[in-house]
Amino acid sequence: MRGSNDVSAPDPARLRESYAAGELPDEGLPAEPLPLFAAWFSEAAAVGLPEPNAMVLATASPDGAPSARTVLLKGFGEDGFRFFTNLESRKGHELAANPRAALVFPWHPMYRQVRIEGTVEELPREDVRLYFEGRPHGSRIGAWASHQSEVIGTRAEIEDRYAALNERWPGEVPLPDFWGGYLVVPEAVEFWQGRLNRLHDRIRYRRTGDEWKVERLSP
Repeated sequence: MRGSNDVSAPDPARLRESYAAGELPDEGLPAEPLPLFAAWFSEAAAVGLPEPNAMVLATASPDGAPSARTVLLKGFGEDGFRFFTNLESRKGHELAANPRAALVFPWHPMYRQVRIEGTVEELPREDVRLYFEGRPHGSRIGAWASHQSEVIGTRAEIEDRYAALNERWPGEVPLPDFWGGYLVVPEAVEFWQGRLNRLHDRIRYRRTGDEWKVERLSP
């Protein structure tokens, strides 16, 4: 078979694990997704998963070319899911042209996954400012030093830029015009719970007007 393993590594096709850590019964599901997400997020944090707020963010260019990367969730509520980033990064440019995104929370040790699809809005500058001012000093300097997604020649370039900015702003660091935040407003939220024999539970919440429709999907 072309493309088979020809290097010293495990064969992915032979890696198998039996999932038996939980269930999503039909009875007792909340009428909307936020309470279930909050409960699962709390459980992921409580069991000590590293970076339980890490999520895969997928965006697409105007012509449909997809890209994905891991970012950190920085807030969630009835309005949606928040994250912050450089607005001039690849994801920033793609969201400006095509303000839709998908999120994935891959909580593998718990055999759980949450998928979110929806529209994206820029957060108000005051919200961005409040979050930025609460970041560690080094992270605020780093936001200025990194022209995110741009090609650089060497590591030394960004380190030199960081050192110069750190000397310039030893205390307060101004909010960059090119740094901001986004709100993913969910239109669909799917909860996946691994089960035995690959008969996994998949519960999808789909927004219909001001309400949510709850559906069970075949695994």
